[in-house]
Amino acid sequence: MPKIVDHSERKSNIAEATWRVIIHQGIKGATVRNIAAEAGVSLGALRHYFSTHHELLVFAMNLVKERVTARIVDIMQTDLPPREQVASVLLELLPTDDGSMAEMEVWFAFIFHLKSAGEHNDEHHDAIYPLIIQLIDYLDQHELLRQELDKDSEAERLYAVVDGLALHAMLEPERLNSQRMIRVLNVHLDSICSSAQPQ
Repeated sequence: MPKIVDHSERKSNIAEATWRVIIHQGIKGATVRNIAAEAGVSLGALRHYFSTHHELLVFAMNLVKERVTARIVDIMQTDLPPREQVASVLLELLPTDDGSMAEMEVWFAFIFHLKSAGEHNDEHHDAIYPLIIQLIDYLDQHELLRQELDKDSEAERLYAVVDGLALHAMLEPERLNSQRMIRVLNVHLDSICSSAQPQ
Protein backbone atom coordinates (compact mmCIF):
# COMPACT_ATOMS: atom_id res chain seq x y z
CA MET A 1 0.00 0.00 0.00
CA PRO A 2 1.53 3.35 -1.02
CA LYS A 3 2.49 5.72 1.77
CA ILE A 4 0.11 8.64 2.19
CA VAL A 5 2.03 11.91 2.07
CA ASP A 6 0.90 14.72 4.36
CA HIS A 7 1.58 17.68 2.10
CA SER A 8 1.09 20.25 4.84
CA GLU A 9 3.60 18.45 7.07
CA ARG A 10 6.05 18.12 4.16
CA LYS A 11 5.86 21.87 3.48
CA SER A 12 6.42 22.60 7.17
CA ASN A 13 9.43 20.27 7.21
CA ILE A 14 10.91 22.10 4.22
CA ALA A 15 10.27 25.43 5.94
CA GLU A 16 12.02 24.21 9.09
CA ALA A 17 14.95 23.07 6.95
CA THR A 18 15.02 26.60 5.52
CA TRP A 19 15.28 27.97 9.06
CA ARG A 20 18.24 25.70 9.81
CA VAL A 21 20.04 26.72 6.62
CA ILE A 22 19.49 30.42 7.38
CA ILE A 23 20.77 29.99 10.94
CA HIS A 24 23.94 28.12 9.88
CA GLN A 25 24.68 29.70 6.50
CA GLY A 26 22.85 33.01 6.52
CA ILE A 27 20.17 34.16 4.13
CA LYS A 28 22.63 34.03 1.19
CA GLY A 29 23.20 30.36 1.89
CA ALA A 30 19.49 29.63 1.79
CA THR A 31 19.54 28.50 -1.84
CA VAL A 32 17.00 26.05 -3.20
CA ARG A 33 19.74 23.42 -3.54
CA ASN A 34 20.97 23.84 0.06
CA ILE A 35 17.44 23.82 1.44
CA ALA A 36 16.53 20.69 -0.52
CA ALA A 37 19.65 18.94 0.80
CA GLU A 38 18.87 19.97 4.38
CA ALA A 39 15.26 18.82 4.02
CA GLY A 40 16.32 15.52 2.44
CA VAL A 41 14.21 16.03 -0.66
CA SER A 42 15.03 16.32 -4.34
CA LEU A 43 15.01 19.65 -6.14
CA GLY A 44 12.03 18.43 -8.12
CA ALA A 45 10.11 17.57 -4.95
CA LEU A 46 10.89 20.95 -3.43
CA ARG A 47 9.74 22.76 -6.56
CA HIS A 48 6.54 20.71 -6.46
CA TYR A 49 5.67 22.49 -3.20
CA PHE A 50 7.26 25.88 -3.89
CA SER A 51 7.46 27.13 -7.46
CA THR A 52 9.86 29.96 -6.61
CA HIS A 53 12.59 30.64 -4.07
CA HIS A 54 10.72 33.72 -2.86
CA GLU A 55 7.55 31.70 -2.30
CA LEU A 56 9.51 29.29 -0.11
CA LEU A 57 11.08 32.07 1.95
CA VAL A 58 7.71 33.75 2.49
CA PHE A 59 6.16 30.45 3.59
CA ALA A 60 9.04 29.82 6.01
CA MET A 61 8.61 33.30 7.43
CA ASN A 62 4.86 32.94 7.78
CA LEU A 63 5.35 29.64 9.60
CA VAL A 64 7.38 31.46 12.27
CA LYS A 65 4.58 33.99 12.62
CA GLU A 66 1.87 31.31 12.75
CA ARG A 67 3.59 29.34 15.48
CA VAL A 68 4.29 32.37 17.64
CA THR A 69 0.72 33.56 17.13
CA ALA A 70 -0.67 30.16 18.15
CA ARG A 71 1.34 30.25 21.37
CA ILE A 72 0.12 33.78 22.12
CA VAL A 73 -3.52 32.79 21.53
CA ASP A 74 -3.05 29.89 23.95
CA ILE A 75 -1.69 32.26 26.60
CA MET A 76 -4.58 34.70 26.23
CA GLN A 77 -7.04 31.84 26.73
CA THR A 78 -5.56 30.90 30.12
CA ASP A 79 -6.81 32.04 33.50
CA LEU A 80 -3.64 33.98 34.27
CA PRO A 81 -4.12 37.47 35.74
CA PRO A 82 -3.99 40.16 33.00
CA ARG A 83 -0.57 41.50 34.07
CA GLU A 84 0.92 37.98 33.92
CA GLN A 85 -0.78 37.30 30.61
CA VAL A 86 0.81 40.40 29.10
CA ALA A 87 4.24 39.46 30.43
CA SER A 88 3.89 35.91 29.09
CA VAL A 89 2.84 37.16 25.65
CA LEU A 90 5.78 39.56 25.49
CA LEU A 91 8.17 36.76 26.42
CA GLU A 92 6.96 34.88 23.33
CA LEU A 93 8.46 37.74 21.30
CA LEU A 94 11.88 37.29 22.91
CA PRO A 95 14.55 34.62 22.29
CA THR A 96 14.41 32.99 25.73
CA ASP A 97 15.34 29.45 24.60
CA ASP A 98 16.93 27.66 21.65
CA GLY A 99 13.66 27.36 19.75
CA SER A 100 12.64 30.99 20.07
CA MET A 101 16.22 32.10 19.37
CA ALA A 102 16.10 30.20 16.07
CA GLU A 103 12.75 31.79 15.22
CA MET A 104 14.09 35.25 16.04
CA GLU A 105 17.25 34.80 13.95
CA VAL A 106 15.20 33.67 10.97
CA TRP A 107 12.72 36.52 11.43
CA PHE A 108 15.42 39.21 11.47
CA ALA A 109 17.29 37.58 8.59
CA PHE A 110 14.14 37.62 6.51
CA ILE A 111 13.28 41.22 7.37
CA PHE A 112 16.77 42.43 6.44
CA HIS A 113 16.65 40.34 3.27
CA LEU A 114 13.43 42.05 2.19
CA LYS A 115 14.88 45.45 2.99
CA SER A 116 18.12 44.82 1.08
CA ALA A 117 16.10 43.48 -1.86
CA GLY A 118 14.12 46.71 -1.91
CA GLU A 119 10.87 44.97 -1.06
CA HIS A 120 8.40 46.60 1.30
CA ASN A 121 6.29 44.17 3.23
CA ASP A 122 4.50 46.01 6.02
CA GLU A 123 2.65 42.85 7.04
CA HIS A 124 5.91 41.21 8.09
CA HIS A 125 7.82 44.26 9.25
CA ASP A 126 5.13 45.63 11.55
CA ALA A 127 3.67 42.33 12.75
CA ILE A 128 4.61 43.00 16.38
CA TYR A 129 3.57 46.64 16.70
CA PRO A 130 -0.24 46.09 16.46
CA LEU A 131 0.09 43.40 19.13
CA ILE A 132 1.97 45.81 21.41
CA ILE A 133 -0.85 48.36 21.00
CA GLN A 134 -3.40 45.68 21.89
CA LEU A 135 -1.44 44.72 25.02
CA ILE A 136 -1.27 48.34 26.20
CA ASP A 137 -5.03 48.63 25.62
CA TYR A 138 -5.55 45.35 27.47
CA LEU A 139 -3.71 46.67 30.52
CA ASP A 140 -5.72 49.87 30.35
CA GLN A 141 -9.06 48.03 30.05
CA HIS A 142 -8.20 46.11 33.22
CA GLU A 143 -7.26 49.36 34.99
CA LEU A 144 -3.67 48.26 35.32
CA LEU A 145 -2.05 51.00 33.26
CA ARG A 146 -1.04 54.13 35.15
CA GLN A 147 -3.64 56.78 34.33
CA GLU A 148 -1.21 59.62 33.60
CA LEU A 149 0.52 57.73 30.79
CA ASP A 150 0.02 58.40 27.10
CA LYS A 151 -0.90 55.06 25.54
CA ASP A 152 0.55 55.87 22.12
CA SER A 153 3.92 56.80 23.59
CA GLU A 154 3.90 53.78 25.89
CA ALA A 155 3.19 51.45 22.98
CA GLU A 156 6.23 52.87 21.15
CA ARG A 157 8.35 52.53 24.28
CA LEU A 158 7.31 48.93 24.92
CA TYR A 159 7.87 48.11 21.24
CA ALA A 160 11.39 49.54 21.51
CA VAL A 161 12.10 47.60 24.71
CA VAL A 162 10.99 44.29 23.17
CA ASP A 163 12.83 44.80 19.88
CA GLY A 164 15.93 46.06 21.70
CA LEU A 165 16.01 43.07 24.04
CA ALA A 166 15.52 40.65 21.14
CA LEU A 167 18.27 42.18 19.03
CA HIS A 168 20.80 42.43 21.85
CA ALA A 169 20.01 38.89 23.01
CA MET A 170 20.96 37.65 19.55
CA LEU A 171 24.12 39.76 19.40
CA GLU A 172 25.23 39.21 23.01
CA PRO A 173 23.51 36.04 24.30
CA GLU A 174 26.01 35.52 27.12
CA ARG A 175 25.39 38.99 28.54
CA LEU A 176 21.66 39.18 27.90
CA ASN A 177 20.42 35.74 28.90
CA SER A 178 16.79 34.75 29.40
CA GLN A 179 16.78 35.57 33.13
CA ARG A 180 18.09 39.06 32.48
CA MET A 181 15.54 39.66 29.71
CA ILE A 182 12.70 38.54 31.98
CA ARG A 183 13.93 40.83 34.75
CA VAL A 184 14.26 43.86 32.45
CA LEU A 185 10.86 43.24 30.89
CA ASN A 186 9.18 42.98 34.30
CA VAL A 187 10.91 46.13 35.54
CA HIS A 188 9.52 47.98 32.52
CA LEU A 189 6.02 46.59 33.05
CA ASP A 190 6.19 47.60 36.71
CA SER A 191 7.05 51.13 35.61
CA ILE A 192 3.88 51.48 33.53
CA CYS A 193 1.46 49.51 35.68
CA SER A 194 -0.40 50.93 38.63
CA SER A 195 0.59 49.55 42.01
CA ALA A 196 -3.05 49.68 43.07
CA GLN A 197 -4.94 46.66 41.80
CA PRO A 198 -8.52 47.14 40.57
CA GLN A 199 -11.26 46.02 42.92
